[in-house]
Amino acid sequence: MEENYEGEELDNIVQLYDEEGNEVNFEFLDLVELDDEQYVVLLPITEEGEEEEGEVVILKLEDSEEDEEKESYVSIEDEEILNKVFEIFKEKFKDDFDFVD
Repeated sequence: MEENYEGEELDNIVQLYDEEGNEVNFEFLDLVELDDEQYVVLLPITEEGEEEEGEVVILKLEDSEEDEEKESYVSIEDEEILNKVFEIFKEKFKDDFDFVD
């Protein structure tokens, strides 16, 4: 069963919930593998449905222990891992995005 979202492409939209339980939409940009772990690179989307310019969000992808079909996204505290994942992402998409250091 397909739902109609006024013609918007939602194939790469990820809906997550913040600490207060508010729904936040992100555009899925990439899946990066580093040291046998997987990380997602997401771009926040404003309420108007536009991509927000600025920082991307990098989260670690973990399989749910109860249900192997479900995945969860975990924030990363280690700056070194964040920087490594972001460098891999920047190298892969250097021709698609203008990165500002």
